[in-house]
Amino acid sequence: MAFIRFLKLSPAALAALVAGDLDTASAAAGHPLSPFLVDEKWLWEIRLADIAVNPQAGDWIARAVIAEPEGVVVGHGGFHGPPDADGVVEVAYTVAPEHRLRGYATAMLAELLRRADADPRVSAVRASIRPDNIGSKKVIAGFGFRKIGEQWDATDGLEDVYLRPATGEPPAAG
Repeated sequence: MAFIRFLKLSPAALAALVAGDLDTASAAAGHPLSPFLVDEKWLWEIRLADIAVNPQAGDWIARAVIAEPEGVVVGHGGFHGPPDADGVVEVAYTVAPEHRLRGYATAMLAELLRRADADPRVSAVRASIRPDNIGSKKVIAGFGFRKIGEQWDATDGLEDVYLRPATGEPPAAG
C-alpha cells in the first residue's frame, strides 16, 4: 500500500487556494502544495463556508494528501463534515490524475476509516459513488461497505450509497 499523510488545510490556506495563490496557500499550509489543489477551487469554497458555519468542521474536512517519503501532494481527502446526529460521517477523497492507479486512494480510505473508527462519536461511515465509477467501487471493496440505496446529487447525478459500521477502534495499520 502507498504511504501517505494528511495535512490539514487552514481557512487561510483554503482562502489562498480559492484566490488561486498557490505560494500563499503553501506558506499557510507549511508545505508546498500543488496546482491540482488550486484547480479544486469549487470544493474549497464549500469547505470555507462549512467552517464558517461550524468551526469544528475544520477538524474533519479539507486535507491535502502527501505521499511519503516523497513529500509530494497527490490529492486531497477528508469527510463531508463532522458526525451527523446519527454519528455518520461521509468519506471524500480525490487523487490527482497524474498520481492515479498507484494505491493512493486505497491508502487515503484506510486512513480516513482509521480516523473515523478512533472517534467514539462515529457510528458509521458513508460513501456515495456514481454507478459508473468502477475505480471508486474497487477502492471501497474489502473495507466492509454495503450498498444501502441510491441518491441524486446535483453535481454528480445518480450515486450509489454505501455504509460501513464504525468499529469503535482503529483498524490495524496495513
